[in-house]
Amino acid sequence: MEPHVPRTARIALNRPLRRLFDYLVPDHMVLQKGQRVMVPFGRQSATGLVADTDAQPPEGITLKPVRSVCEEWPALPKETFKLLSWAADYYQHPLGECLFTALPPALRRGRPAVEKKEAYWKACGDPAVLSGNATRQRELLAWLQSQPGSVSARQIVQAGFTQSQIRSLQGKDLIVEASQPEPVGVPEEIRNRIPRLSQAQLDAADQLPVPENGFAASLLYGITGSGKTELYLYYLKHFLGDRGQALVLVPEINLTPQTVARFQHYFGSRIVVWHSALNDGERLTTWLKVRSGEPVIMIGTRSAVLLPFTNLKTIIVDEEHDSSYKQGEGFRYSGRDTAVYRAHLNNCPVILGSATPSMESYHNALTGKYSLITLEERAGNARPPHIKLLDIRSRPLEGGLSRPALQAIEKCLQDGQQALVFVNRRGFAPIMMCFDCGHMVECPRCDTRLTYHRRDRAMRCHHCDFQTAATDHCPKCNSDAFKPVGQGTERTEDILTTHFPDAPVVRVDRDSTQRKGSIQGILKKVNSGRPCILVGTQMLAKGHDFPNVTLVVVINADGGLFSVDFRAPEQLIQTLLQVSGRAGRGEKSGEVLIQTCHSDHPLLGTLAQGDYLPIANQMLAEREANLLPPYRAMAIFRVEGDTMQASLRLLDDIKSEASHRDIECWGPLPAIIARRADRHRAQLVLVSLSRTRLNRQLAALCHGLDLMKLPKDTKWAIDVDPLETG
Repeated sequence: MEPHVPRTARIALNRPLRRLFDYLVPDHMVLQKGQRVMVPFGRQSATGLVADTDAQPPEGITLKPVRSVCEEWPALPKETFKLLSWAADYYQHPLGECLFTALPPALRRGRPAVEKKEAYWKACGDPAVLSGNATRQRELLAWLQSQPGSVSARQIVQAGFTQSQIRSLQGKDLIVEASQPEPVGVPEEIRNRIPRLSQAQLDAADQLPVPENGFAASLLYGITGSGKTELYLYYLKHFLGDRGQALVLVPEINLTPQTVARFQHYFGSRIVVWHSALNDGERLTTWLKVRSGEPVIMIGTRSAVLLPFTNLKTIIVDEEHDSSYKQGEGFRYSGRDTAVYRAHLNNCPVILGSATPSMESYHNALTGKYSLITLEERAGNARPPHIKLLDIRSRPLEGGLSRPALQAIEKCLQDGQQALVFVNRRGFAPIMMCFDCGHMVECPRCDTRLTYHRRDRAMRCHHCDFQTAATDHCPKCNSDAFKPVGQGTERTEDILTTHFPDAPVVRVDRDSTQRKGSIQGILKKVNSGRPCILVGTQMLAKGHDFPNVTLVVVINADGGLFSVDFRAPEQLIQTLLQVSGRAGRGEKSGEVLIQTCHSDHPLLGTLAQGDYLPIANQMLAEREANLLPPYRAMAIFRVEGDTMQASLRLLDDIKSEASHRDIECWGPLPAIIARRADRHRAQLVLVSLSRTRLNRQLAALCHGLDLMKLPKDTKWAIDVDPLETG
């Protein structure tokens, strides 16, 4: 009789540790890779994910047994597990934390993978039996009768009714409770809706890849207002079918409710959303739909690409250039690049759409890795706006606005149209300065100045969230010559309100859209079409459709022209063209006034012609001449410690280990904001012509750092393919 050989499994935990943990598998237990289990970890019990079922642990170690399985099926199917394993290796992040990003918070905490039971209601009585004063009960009954199938109590409350009204109707036998919702298919009316495309859109649609042909990556370059969303809808209507799943990535879903509404118009209940504002129950419900293979079309932010789709047929990445697709801390992955690799694993097409493609995607299209599809006509009768550079040297400014800009806004309002003023800084003013002693209020925790927010009478740091009350006198010399300097959205709003008292001025920035539903209220006001002035930050450039906006004014376009970050010109041009694209999207022509002190700059001169590709070619040529991404792979080691000396010392050690003939090191140097939240930050940039060589070296460096005994308060992180080099 052969001796009993104990079975073991290697488990990934949601911990910032670059290692897995071995456990014994009880004889009665059968485990699969990607399955959730409960295991002992120290004195606690932890949720784990099975990473390997054939592990060979080191000899001489007594292993603890797996306590239980959470489900009999793997939470992460094979393809999703492979995707996350690749991402952990590529972005040099602990596998456990990467795997757990694909789980909703409830499952990370060990909750059962089942939906919470919820009561559903259906009308079954005659409203005539209700008394005359039971107005709200009658309205609720009529509303329920108008719904297809049964409706959850949560949906009833969201519609404006109360639990007491539900109980009242139940007591009168006018509604009946159901433990499960009745299955509701997509109504035939919705199924038959197909977007009507122009000839230019149809020509572009003919070039899009067919899902049956497997993996293909396409870059859809469509100018602002060309109807890329309609093209996505048309494509999904023709090729997705009734059973396939699709993923549509958007930069910030809370800012684009119009997109969700348009998809629901054509696909009804198949549309689900995924973003950080969902509560735990909503995330779990959506996750279960995706995992079970329901034919959903998901509209989500970057983390949606990591979810366990089991029947994924198409991926669309809208505004693929947007920096929101790159995670800025922790697991620093790119949602766009991960989507391309996911499409490769799923053997399905991926479509990257943008009016201002990133240099990486455009380069891939030029070299044949992606197919390039162009859409250079605006939808309907709309025409691209006329872009004019307005030199503000020697011109007096009011709230950052020149006299010609104010006159253009006045004419726009007189014509019954809407204007948009773009200010790339929130708050009232970026600096408070004493004009007697020159003192400027700095953040006590960061190497940066506090921004003045006049509405709240506060001085805030936009980097560490430090806040203090604003004063009218200089805190250093007590002079009353303590004044705001520079331009913020609040200050521009005040100036415009003073100049145009009869026109509503609508501010759109992080401060004005914090409350739930605030952005929807703002968009409703603007979409009414009545004359108004929009004032906002980059939030206004992200895919909104304002048909009656015919004028865009950019306060200052010079910020990115002379930055130390080599990506700054690209990001500046993308932002300017995106915000310019808000003008003239309806029947009326649009005009864009870009205020600048450098109207003779060649980049702005090309921008004024309104064509992005010549600018992209110019920037790519500069990148190639200087061997910058995408012509070389790049990664940045970032270190923060109690002192700058400690941070630089660790980076010096890393540099000595990274030295290799195929890898070039820049630095180490202090970060642009060297002190942030009382932490001293420095960085080391690594570049190489060989991405494989660079990734291999990064893995070795990470392994070495894990073995080092670092000072307690010293932290390091690695950013592969960084979007910010400062």
